[in-house]
Amino acid sequence: MNNKELIQKIADEDIEYVDIRFTDPRGKLQHVTVIKDEVDEDFLDEGFMFDGSSIAGWKSIDQSDMKLMPDASSAYIDPFYAEKTICVHCTVHEPDTGERYDRDPRATARNAEEYLKSTGIGDTAFFGPEAEFFLFDNVKYSTAMNKVSYEVDAVDASWNTDAEFEMGNMGHRPGIKGGYFPVNPVDDAQDLRAEMLSTMKRIGMKVDKHHHEVASCQHELGMIFSTLVDQADNLQKYKYVIHNVAHAYGKSATFMPKPISGDNGTGMHVNMSIWKDGKPIFAGDKYADLSDEALFFIGGILKHAKALNAFTNPSTNSYKRLIPGFEAPVLRAYSARNRSGCVRIPWAESPKAKRVEARFPDPSANPYLCFAALLMAGIDGIKNKIHPGEAMDKDLYDLPPEELADIPTVCASLREAMEELEKDMDFLLAGDVFTKSQIEGYMDLKWEEIYAYEHCPHPMEFKMYYSC
Repeated sequence: MNNKELIQKIADEDIEYVDIRFTDPRGKLQHVTVIKDEVDEDFLDEGFMFDGSSIAGWKSIDQSDMKLMPDASSAYIDPFYAEKTICVHCTVHEPDTGERYDRDPRATARNAEEYLKSTGIGDTAFFGPEAEFFLFDNVKYSTAMNKVSYEVDAVDASWNTDAEFEMGNMGHRPGIKGGYFPVNPVDDAQDLRAEMLSTMKRIGMKVDKHHHEVASCQHELGMIFSTLVDQADNLQKYKYVIHNVAHAYGKSATFMPKPISGDNGTGMHVNMSIWKDGKPIFAGDKYADLSDEALFFIGGILKHAKALNAFTNPSTNSYKRLIPGFEAPVLRAYSARNRSGCVRIPWAESPKAKRVEARFPDPSANPYLCFAALLMAGIDGIKNKIHPGEAMDKDLYDLPPEELADIPTVCASLREAMEELEKDMDFLLAGDVFTKSQIEGYMDLKWEEIYAYEHCPHPMEFKMYYSC
Protein backbone atom coordinates (compact mmCIF):
# COMPACT_ATOMS: atom_id res chain seq x y z
CA MET A 1 0.00 0.00 0.00
CA ASN A 2 0.91 3.63 -0.48
CA ASN A 3 -0.47 6.48 1.63
CA LYS A 4 -3.54 7.02 -0.57
CA GLU A 5 -4.39 3.32 -0.51
CA LEU A 6 -3.99 3.23 3.25
CA ILE A 7 -6.41 6.14 3.69
CA GLN A 8 -8.86 4.37 1.39
CA LYS A 9 -8.53 1.11 3.32
CA ILE A 10 -9.25 2.92 6.60
CA ALA A 11 -12.46 4.28 5.07
CA ASP A 12 -13.54 1.12 3.23
CA GLU A 13 -13.08 -1.20 6.21
CA ASP A 14 -14.51 1.19 8.80
CA ILE A 15 -11.28 1.19 10.83
CA GLU A 16 -11.51 3.20 14.05
CA TYR A 17 -7.86 3.59 15.03
CA VAL A 18 -4.38 3.72 13.53
CA ASP A 19 -1.63 2.22 15.71
CA ILE A 20 1.75 3.67 14.75
CA ARG A 21 4.60 1.46 15.89
CA PHE A 22 8.36 1.77 16.14
CA THR A 23 11.22 -0.21 17.68
CA ASP A 24 13.54 1.04 20.42
CA PRO A 25 17.30 0.30 20.53
CA ARG A 26 16.83 -2.83 22.65
CA GLY A 27 14.38 -4.23 20.09
CA LYS A 28 11.11 -3.71 21.96
CA LEU A 29 8.10 -2.72 19.87
CA GLN A 30 6.51 0.58 21.01
CA HIS A 31 3.24 2.19 19.89
CA VAL A 32 0.85 5.10 20.06
CA THR A 33 -2.77 4.89 18.89
CA VAL A 34 -4.41 7.69 16.88
CA ILE A 35 -8.13 7.99 16.16
CA LYS A 36 -8.95 7.70 12.45
CA ASP A 37 -10.34 11.25 12.27
CA GLU A 38 -6.79 12.58 12.68
CA VAL A 39 -5.26 10.38 9.99
CA ASP A 40 -5.24 11.86 6.50
CA GLU A 41 -2.63 12.15 3.75
CA ASP A 42 -1.03 15.15 5.49
CA PHE A 43 -0.65 13.10 8.67
CA LEU A 44 1.06 10.28 6.76
CA ASP A 45 3.24 12.69 4.74
CA GLU A 46 4.28 14.89 7.65
CA GLY A 47 4.52 12.32 10.45
CA PHE A 48 3.63 12.23 14.14
CA MET A 49 5.61 14.16 16.76
CA PHE A 50 6.57 12.42 20.01
CA ASP A 51 8.93 12.72 22.97
CA GLY A 52 12.16 10.89 22.12
CA SER A 53 13.66 11.51 25.56
CA SER A 54 11.33 8.91 27.02
CA ILE A 55 12.99 6.14 24.97
CA ALA A 56 16.15 4.73 26.59
CA GLY A 57 19.26 5.45 24.55
CA TRP A 58 17.77 8.23 22.48
CA LYS A 59 17.40 11.99 22.98
CA SER A 60 18.07 14.09 26.05
CA ILE A 61 15.18 16.12 27.51
CA ASP A 62 16.40 19.34 25.88
CA GLN A 63 16.32 17.74 22.39
CA SER A 64 13.34 15.48 22.80
CA ASP A 65 11.19 16.31 19.75
CA MET A 66 11.17 13.53 17.20
CA LYS A 67 8.93 12.47 14.35
CA LEU A 68 7.44 9.07 13.46
CA MET A 69 7.09 8.60 9.70
CA PRO A 70 4.58 5.80 8.93
CA ASP A 71 5.46 3.30 6.20
CA ALA A 72 2.12 2.48 4.56
CA SER A 73 3.57 -0.64 2.92
CA SER A 74 3.92 -2.22 6.39
CA ALA A 75 0.25 -1.80 7.39
CA TYR A 76 -1.82 -4.67 8.79
CA ILE A 77 -5.07 -5.04 10.75
CA ASP A 78 -4.36 -5.82 14.39
CA PRO A 79 -5.88 -9.23 15.25
CA PHE A 80 -6.08 -8.66 19.01
CA TYR A 81 -7.71 -5.27 19.65
CA ALA A 82 -11.45 -5.06 20.34
CA GLU A 83 -11.79 -1.85 18.31
CA LYS A 84 -10.82 -2.27 14.66
CA THR A 85 -7.27 -0.96 14.38
CA ILE A 86 -4.72 -0.87 11.59
CA CYS A 87 -1.03 -0.95 12.54
CA VAL A 88 1.76 0.78 10.65
CA HIS A 89 5.49 0.47 11.31
CA CYS A 90 7.41 3.74 11.36
CA THR A 91 10.89 5.10 10.83
CA VAL A 92 12.04 7.87 13.19
CA HIS A 93 13.11 11.20 11.66
CA GLU A 94 14.62 14.44 12.90
CA PRO A 95 11.84 17.07 12.77
CA ASP A 96 14.12 19.99 11.84
CA THR A 97 16.05 18.34 9.00
CA GLY A 98 13.64 15.60 7.96
CA GLU A 99 16.53 13.12 7.92
CA ARG A 100 16.36 9.66 9.46
CA TYR A 101 17.36 9.60 13.11
CA ASP A 102 20.73 7.89 13.31
CA ARG A 103 19.81 5.88 16.42
CA ASP A 104 16.57 4.50 14.99
CA PRO A 105 17.07 0.76 14.33
CA ARG A 106 14.67 0.71 11.39
CA ALA A 107 16.52 3.62 9.80
CA THR A 108 19.78 1.71 10.21
CA ALA A 109 18.29 -1.30 8.44
CA ARG A 110 17.10 0.94 5.60
CA ASN A 111 20.59 2.47 5.40
CA ALA A 112 22.08 -1.02 5.08
CA GLU A 113 19.81 -1.84 2.14
CA GLU A 114 20.81 1.37 0.40
CA TYR A 115 24.49 0.83 1.12
CA LEU A 116 24.37 -2.63 -0.49
CA LYS A 117 23.06 -1.05 -3.70
CA SER A 118 25.71 1.66 -3.62
CA THR A 119 28.53 -0.92 -3.49
CA GLY A 120 27.42 -2.55 -6.74
CA ILE A 121 27.70 -5.97 -5.09
CA GLY A 122 23.95 -6.53 -5.23
CA ASP A 123 20.63 -4.73 -5.10
CA THR A 124 18.64 -6.94 -2.71
CA ALA A 125 19.48 -8.80 0.49
CA PHE A 126 17.10 -11.56 1.60
CA PHE A 127 16.81 -12.72 5.20
CA GLY A 128 15.11 -15.77 6.66
CA PRO A 129 15.27 -15.93 10.48
CA GLU A 130 14.25 -19.04 12.43
CA ALA A 131 13.30 -17.75 15.88
CA GLU A 132 12.53 -20.26 18.61
CA PHE A 133 10.65 -19.57 21.84
CA PHE A 134 9.43 -21.17 25.07
CA LEU A 135 5.88 -21.39 26.44
CA PHE A 136 5.18 -21.60 30.17
CA ASP A 137 2.02 -21.71 32.29
CA ASN A 138 3.50 -19.90 35.28
CA VAL A 139 6.43 -17.49 35.59
CA LYS A 140 7.69 -15.89 38.80
CA TYR A 141 10.89 -13.99 39.56
CA SER A 142 12.31 -11.69 42.19
CA THR A 143 15.28 -9.32 42.24
CA ALA A 144 14.78 -7.78 45.68
CA MET A 145 17.85 -6.81 47.70
CA ASN A 146 17.39 -9.89 49.93
CA LYS A 147 15.91 -12.33 47.43
CA VAL A 148 16.96 -13.30 43.93
CA SER A 149 14.97 -16.12 42.40
CA TYR A 150 12.97 -17.33 39.42
CA GLU A 151 10.56 -20.15 38.80
CA VAL A 152 8.91 -21.32 35.58
CA ASP A 153 6.45 -24.14 35.16
CA ALA A 154 4.30 -25.76 32.49
CA VAL A 155 1.95 -28.72 32.48
CA ASP A 156 3.81 -30.26 29.52
CA ALA A 157 7.29 -29.72 31.00
CA SER A 158 9.58 -32.72 31.30
CA TRP A 159 10.03 -32.16 35.06
CA ASN A 160 6.32 -32.68 35.75
CA THR A 161 6.13 -36.45 35.24
CA ASP A 162 5.04 -36.96 38.87
CA ALA A 163 3.25 -33.66 39.50
CA GLU A 164 -0.23 -33.62 41.00
CA PHE A 165 -2.76 -31.81 38.79
CA GLU A 166 -6.43 -31.23 39.52
CA MET A 167 -7.39 -32.86 36.23
CA GLY A 168 -4.89 -35.68 36.70
CA ASN A 169 -1.47 -36.26 35.15
CA MET A 170 -1.77 -37.88 31.72
CA GLY A 171 1.97 -38.63 31.57
CA HIS A 172 2.47 -37.72 27.90
CA ARG A 173 5.24 -35.15 27.60
CA PRO A 174 8.62 -34.87 25.85
CA GLY A 175 11.71 -35.72 27.85
CA ILE A 176 14.78 -33.54 28.25
CA LYS A 177 16.13 -32.88 24.73
CA GLY A 178 13.29 -35.08 23.47
CA GLY A 179 10.89 -32.52 22.05
CA TYR A 180 11.82 -32.59 18.37
CA PHE A 181 8.79 -33.58 16.25
CA PRO A 182 6.71 -35.98 18.43
CA VAL A 183 3.00 -35.97 17.60
CA ASN A 184 0.23 -35.25 20.11
CA PRO A 185 -0.50 -35.97 22.91
CA VAL A 186 3.24 -35.65 23.64
CA ASP A 187 3.19 -32.43 21.65
CA ASP A 188 0.19 -30.73 23.25
CA ALA A 189 0.69 -27.28 21.65
CA GLN A 190 -0.42 -28.19 18.11
CA ASP A 191 -3.58 -26.09 18.14
CA LEU A 192 -1.93 -23.16 19.88
CA ARG A 193 0.91 -23.00 17.33
CA ALA A 194 -1.54 -23.46 14.47
CA GLU A 195 -3.50 -20.44 15.68
CA MET A 196 -0.27 -18.44 15.90
CA LEU A 197 0.65 -19.35 12.32
CA SER A 198 -2.87 -18.71 11.00
CA THR A 199 -2.91 -15.32 12.71
CA MET A 200 0.37 -14.40 11.05
CA LYS A 201 -1.01 -15.42 7.68
CA ARG A 202 -4.15 -13.33 8.23
CA ILE A 203 -2.09 -10.18 8.83
CA GLY A 204 -0.21 -10.72 5.58
CA MET A 205 2.94 -12.56 6.66
CA LYS A 206 4.32 -15.37 4.50
CA VAL A 207 4.62 -18.45 6.69
CA ASP A 208 5.18 -22.14 6.05
CA LYS A 209 5.30 -24.44 9.10
CA HIS A 210 5.26 -24.91 12.87
CA HIS A 211 6.62 -27.59 15.20
CA HIS A 212 7.81 -28.47 18.70
CA GLU A 213 11.51 -27.87 19.22
CA VAL A 214 14.14 -29.97 21.01
CA ALA A 215 13.76 -28.58 24.54
CA SER A 216 10.83 -29.10 26.83
CA CYS A 217 8.24 -26.31 26.24
CA GLN A 218 10.18 -25.02 23.20
CA HIS A 219 8.61 -24.23 19.82
CA GLU A 220 9.24 -22.68 16.42
CA LEU A 221 7.15 -21.23 13.61
CA GLY A 222 8.46 -20.78 10.08
CA MET A 223 8.54 -17.55 8.08
CA ILE A 224 9.37 -17.39 4.37
CA PHE A 225 12.34 -15.15 3.51
CA SER A 226 11.96 -11.49 2.58
CA THR A 227 14.04 -8.33 2.18
CA LEU A 228 15.96 -6.92 5.15
CA VAL A 229 13.62 -4.20 6.45
CA ASP A 230 10.48 -6.12 5.57
CA GLN A 231 11.72 -9.23 7.37
CA ALA A 232 12.77 -7.24 10.43
CA ASP A 233 9.21 -5.82 10.49
CA ASN A 234 7.94 -9.38 10.16
CA LEU A 235 10.02 -10.60 13.08
CA GLN A 236 8.48 -7.86 15.24
CA LYS A 237 5.04 -9.05 14.11
CA TYR A 238 6.10 -12.66 14.79
CA LYS A 239 6.98 -11.86 18.41
CA TYR A 240 3.84 -9.76 18.83
CA VAL A 241 1.55 -12.53 17.58
CA ILE A 242 3.26 -15.25 19.62
CA HIS A 243 3.13 -13.22 22.84
CA ASN A 244 -0.54 -12.37 22.39
CA VAL A 245 -1.87 -15.73 21.19
CA ALA A 246 -0.01 -17.41 24.06
CA HIS A 247 -1.52 -14.89 26.46
CA ALA A 248 -5.02 -15.65 25.14
CA TYR A 249 -4.41 -19.35 25.88
CA GLY A 250 -3.33 -18.55 29.43
CA LYS A 251 0.33 -19.12 28.64
CA SER A 252 3.45 -16.95 28.70
CA ALA A 253 5.86 -16.85 25.75
CA THR A 254 9.51 -15.86 26.08
CA PHE A 255 12.29 -15.35 23.57
CA MET A 256 14.99 -15.51 26.26
CA PRO A 257 17.86 -17.61 24.88
CA LYS A 258 18.25 -19.73 28.04
CA PRO A 259 15.23 -19.63 30.39
CA ILE A 260 15.79 -23.14 31.80
CA SER A 261 18.87 -25.10 32.82
CA GLY A 262 19.86 -28.50 31.49
CA ASP A 263 18.01 -28.37 28.16
CA ASN A 264 18.56 -26.74 24.78
CA GLY A 265 18.62 -22.97 24.55
CA THR A 266 16.76 -20.83 22.06
CA GLY A 267 18.48 -19.65 18.91
CA MET A 268 17.57 -17.65 15.82
CA HIS A 269 19.38 -19.04 12.81
CA VAL A 270 19.51 -16.34 10.13
CA ASN A 271 19.57 -17.38 6.46
CA MET A 272 20.95 -14.76 4.09
CA SER A 273 21.47 -14.27 0.36
CA ILE A 274 22.25 -11.38 -1.98
CA TRP A 275 20.76 -10.90 -5.44
CA LYS A 276 21.65 -8.57 -8.30
CA ASP A 277 19.54 -7.83 -11.37
CA GLY A 278 17.19 -10.66 -10.45
CA LYS A 279 19.94 -13.27 -10.09
CA PRO A 280 21.45 -14.87 -6.96
CA ILE A 281 25.13 -13.99 -6.50
CA PHE A 282 25.80 -16.70 -3.90
CA ALA A 283 25.48 -19.61 -6.36
CA GLY A 284 28.70 -20.76 -8.02
CA ASP A 285 31.19 -23.56 -8.56
CA LYS A 286 33.24 -23.38 -5.38
CA TYR A 287 32.73 -25.28 -2.10
CA ALA A 288 29.12 -26.49 -1.70
CA ASP A 289 28.26 -24.82 -5.04
CA LEU A 290 28.95 -21.39 -3.59
CA SER A 291 30.40 -18.41 -5.42
CA ASP A 292 33.51 -16.50 -4.39
CA GLU A 293 31.21 -13.73 -3.15
CA ALA A 294 29.39 -16.16 -0.86
CA LEU A 295 32.67 -17.46 0.57
CA PHE A 296 33.92 -13.91 1.12
CA PHE A 297 30.58 -13.08 2.77
CA ILE A 298 31.17 -15.97 5.17
CA GLY A 299 34.71 -14.74 5.72
CA GLY A 300 33.42 -11.33 6.78
CA ILE A 301 30.99 -12.85 9.26
CA LEU A 302 33.66 -15.11 10.79
CA LYS A 303 36.17 -12.26 11.00
CA HIS A 304 33.73 -9.88 12.71
CA ALA A 305 31.79 -12.52 14.68
CA LYS A 306 32.83 -11.22 18.11
CA ALA A 307 31.77 -7.65 17.30
CA LEU A 308 28.58 -9.01 15.72
CA ASN A 309 27.74 -10.72 19.02
CA ALA A 310 26.91 -7.29 20.44
CA PHE A 311 23.92 -7.18 18.07
CA THR A 312 23.20 -10.85 17.35
CA ASN A 313 23.43 -11.95 21.01
CA PRO A 314 22.71 -8.76 22.97
CA SER A 315 21.63 -10.12 26.36
CA THR A 316 23.63 -11.44 29.29
CA ASN A 317 21.39 -14.50 29.03
CA SER A 318 22.60 -15.11 25.44
CA TYR A 319 25.90 -16.46 26.71
CA LYS A 320 24.29 -19.13 28.85
CA ARG A 321 23.44 -20.68 25.47
CA LEU A 322 26.80 -20.01 23.76
CA ILE A 323 28.94 -22.34 25.88
CA PRO A 324 31.70 -24.51 24.32
CA GLY A 325 31.28 -28.25 24.64
CA PHE A 326 27.51 -28.29 24.20
CA GLU A 327 25.26 -28.22 21.14
CA ALA A 328 25.81 -24.52 20.60
CA PRO A 329 27.36 -22.87 17.51
CA VAL A 330 30.26 -21.18 19.29
CA LEU A 331 33.11 -22.15 16.94
CA ARG A 332 34.01 -19.70 14.19
CA ALA A 333 33.96 -22.27 11.41
CA TYR A 334 31.71 -23.05 8.45
CA SER A 335 30.45 -26.20 6.81
CA ALA A 336 27.80 -27.62 4.52
CA ARG A 337 27.76 -31.01 6.21
CA ASN A 338 27.16 -30.40 9.87
CA ARG A 339 25.49 -27.90 12.16
CA SER A 340 28.25 -27.51 14.72
CA GLY A 341 29.94 -24.42 13.27
CA CYS A 342 28.56 -20.92 13.63
CA VAL A 343 28.00 -20.66 9.84
CA ARG A 344 26.33 -23.37 7.77
CA ILE A 345 25.52 -23.69 4.08
CA PRO A 346 22.11 -25.39 3.91
CA TRP A 347 21.62 -27.86 1.09
CA ALA A 348 19.74 -26.38 -1.86
CA GLU A 349 19.11 -27.93 -5.26
CA SER A 350 18.23 -24.65 -6.96
CA PRO A 351 20.81 -21.86 -7.34
CA LYS A 352 18.03 -19.46 -6.32
CA ALA A 353 17.89 -21.11 -2.89
CA LYS A 354 21.65 -20.95 -2.28
CA ARG A 355 22.18 -19.13 1.00
CA VAL A 356 24.38 -18.73 4.06
CA GLU A 357 23.07 -19.48 7.56
CA ALA A 358 24.47 -17.74 10.64
CA ARG A 359 23.65 -20.07 13.54
CA PHE A 360 24.87 -18.05 16.52
CA PRO A 361 22.23 -15.25 16.69
CA ASP A 362 19.31 -15.52 19.11
CA PRO A 363 15.86 -13.90 19.26
CA SER A 364 16.73 -11.45 22.04
CA ALA A 365 18.32 -9.45 19.20
CA ASN A 366 16.86 -6.26 17.78
CA PRO A 367 16.11 -7.62 14.28
CA TYR A 368 16.86 -4.36 12.44
CA LEU A 369 20.30 -4.02 14.03
CA CYS A 370 21.04 -7.74 13.89
CA PHE A 371 20.28 -8.10 10.17
CA ALA A 372 22.00 -4.83 9.28
CA ALA A 373 25.17 -5.80 11.18
CA LEU A 374 25.30 -9.25 9.57
CA LEU A 375 24.91 -7.71 6.12
CA MET A 376 27.63 -5.14 6.81
CA ALA A 377 30.05 -7.88 7.95
CA GLY A 378 29.30 -9.87 4.82
CA ILE A 379 29.75 -6.85 2.54
CA ASP A 380 33.06 -6.11 4.24
CA GLY A 381 34.12 -9.68 3.50
CA ILE A 382 33.20 -9.34 -0.18
CA LYS A 383 34.84 -5.92 -0.59
CA ASN A 384 38.09 -7.07 1.02
CA LYS A 385 37.98 -10.66 -0.32
CA ILE A 386 38.20 -12.19 3.14
CA HIS A 387 38.36 -15.94 2.50
CA PRO A 388 37.01 -18.06 5.38
CA GLY A 389 39.66 -20.76 4.97
CA GLU A 390 38.93 -24.45 4.68
CA ALA A 391 35.48 -25.72 5.59
CA MET A 392 35.30 -27.97 8.64
CA ASP A 393 33.11 -30.90 7.72
CA LYS A 394 33.97 -33.02 10.76
CA ASP A 395 31.81 -33.05 13.89
CA LEU A 396 33.24 -30.13 15.81
CA TYR A 397 31.44 -31.19 19.01
CA ASP A 398 33.63 -34.31 19.30
CA LEU A 399 37.02 -32.83 18.51
CA PRO A 400 39.85 -33.63 20.94
CA PRO A 401 40.87 -30.69 23.15
CA GLU A 402 44.14 -30.07 21.27
CA GLU A 403 42.30 -29.57 17.96
CA LEU A 404 39.50 -27.60 19.56
CA ALA A 405 41.97 -25.11 21.03
CA ASP A 406 43.02 -24.02 17.52
CA ILE A 407 39.51 -23.00 16.43
CA PRO A 408 38.48 -19.44 17.36
CA THR A 409 35.16 -18.93 19.12
CA VAL A 410 32.49 -16.28 19.42
CA CYS A 411 32.29 -14.20 22.62
CA ALA A 412 31.74 -15.83 25.99
CA SER A 413 29.90 -12.90 27.61
CA LEU A 414 28.11 -9.69 26.80
CA ARG A 415 30.99 -7.85 28.45
CA GLU A 416 33.41 -9.39 25.96
CA ALA A 417 31.05 -8.56 23.08
CA MET A 418 31.00 -4.88 24.09
CA GLU A 419 34.79 -4.81 24.34
CA GLU A 420 35.11 -6.44 20.91
CA LEU A 421 32.60 -4.02 19.38
CA GLU A 422 34.59 -1.09 20.67
CA LYS A 423 37.70 -2.45 18.93
CA ASP A 424 35.98 -3.55 15.73
CA MET A 425 33.26 -1.18 14.54
CA ASP A 426 34.69 0.36 11.38
CA PHE A 427 32.93 -2.15 9.11
CA LEU A 428 29.60 -0.98 10.58
CA LEU A 429 30.38 2.69 9.94
CA ALA A 430 30.91 2.22 6.19
CA GLY A 431 28.43 4.28 4.19
CA ASP A 432 27.11 5.85 7.41
CA VAL A 433 24.90 2.79 7.91
CA PHE A 434 25.64 2.82 11.64
CA THR A 435 27.10 5.90 13.30
CA LYS A 436 29.66 6.03 16.09
CA SER A 437 27.22 8.03 18.23
CA GLN A 438 24.56 5.35 17.71
CA ILE A 439 26.92 2.51 18.62
CA GLU A 440 28.17 4.35 21.70
CA GLY A 441 24.58 5.01 22.81
CA TYR A 442 23.73 1.35 22.28
CA MET A 443 26.81 0.28 24.24
CA ASP A 444 25.81 2.55 27.13
CA LEU A 445 22.49 0.70 27.37
CA LYS A 446 24.23 -2.66 27.30
CA TRP A 447 26.78 -1.67 29.94
CA GLU A 448 23.86 -0.79 32.23
CA GLU A 449 22.56 -4.34 31.75
CA ILE A 450 26.01 -5.85 32.31
CA TYR A 451 26.55 -3.95 35.56
CA ALA A 452 23.06 -4.84 36.83
CA TYR A 453 23.73 -8.51 36.12
CA GLU A 454 27.29 -8.63 37.44
CA HIS A 455 26.48 -6.79 40.66
CA CYS A 456 23.64 -9.13 41.62
CA PRO A 457 24.32 -12.27 43.72
CA HIS A 458 23.19 -15.51 42.11
CA PRO A 459 21.44 -18.40 43.91
CA MET A 460 24.15 -20.76 42.63
CA GLU A 461 26.74 -18.68 44.49
CA PHE A 462 24.89 -19.32 47.75
CA LYS A 463 24.97 -23.04 47.04
CA MET A 464 28.70 -23.01 46.28
CA TYR A 465 30.08 -20.41 48.66
CA TYR A 466 27.72 -19.62 51.55
CA SER A 467 29.46 -21.98 53.96
CA CYS A 468 32.98 -21.26 52.80
